[in-house]
Amino acid sequence: MKIKTFCDRQTKAIRRMVGEGKAISALSGGVDSSACTVLAHRALGSKLKVVFIDDGLMREGEPAEVKGVFAGLGIKVDIVRAGEEFFAALAGKFDPEEKRKAFRQAFYSVFGREVLRSGARFLVQGTIKADIIETKGGVKTQHNILEQIGIDPEKGFGFKVVEPLKELFKPEVRTVAKALGLPESIHARMPFPGPGLMTRVLGEVTPERVAVVRKATKIVEDGLKKLKPFQALAVLLSDKGTGIEGGARKFGDIVIIRSVESRDAMTAKPTPIPWDVLMRMSRRMVKEIPSVVRVAYELTPKPPATIEYI
Repeated sequence: MKIKTFCDRQTKAIRRMVGEGKAISALSGGVDSSACTVLAHRALGSKLKVVFIDDGLMREGEPAEVKGVFAGLGIKVDIVRAGEEFFAALAGKFDPEEKRKAFRQAFYSVFGREVLRSGARFLVQGTIKADIIETKGGVKTQHNILEQIGIDPEKGFGFKVVEPLKELFKPEVRTVAKALGLPESIHARMPFPGPGLMTRVLGEVTPERVAVVRKATKIVEDGLKKLKPFQALAVLLSDKGTGIEGGARKFGDIVIIRSVESRDAMTAKPTPIPWDVLMRMSRRMVKEIPSVVRVAYELTPKPPATIEYI
């Protein structure tokens, strides 16, 4: 693939599709949505509004960090606080597919309002080929897949979807992002799921449980920074484990560390992490997150497991 040719072609395609209208870019800060945002900004300039939905499921400090990166590129980002709406949509849901579909409904409802409020008719989003394959193949519902499974976003939410990266896998997207001038902190960024930390909470998703996995995720990312894995994460299990505190029994949280090596996210194998690195992360978990009493490292490749837990 000739990167310049691809970028020029997609820029023209976005400009042609939107015409004299306006568009909103759904920015999450990941490489996919970031590349889309820059392409759309090149195509539309002031006719593009860039929105970051703070759904309460992001990593520590993520909204402000992403806004700062794009400010450095001359692109204004509006942050929409919608955490309460997302947690309300996820309340009482335990099944992974139900949670993904509830997230999707909340995501497009929020963006639908932003699109209509701005007078836009188009939503630019970072759908990539792996998202489509996994959703259509029944592996798991990716929240950003609509038209490919027969959902008409114009009828359901009042806008049309623009997906300039839907024919690319992650390595190609990284190359495009780099060519577009995005900094290494974005184009080499570890994959992070669209539904955020929701995918790392087994059982009901609540602000308190997300806070636990948010701290655990930072510990894992900090601990494995030098190893540069394809993707590393922490997962909060739904059950409790027995521990000891002050000589008495304590029921507490169980956290799983997962780290994998992959090229395109379609297959993956566990990262061979040195024992001392694992022990440091485990000690930090139980010290910095008082509710955690057990920490384990998962060794399952993809397949049979997926990279994220839900």
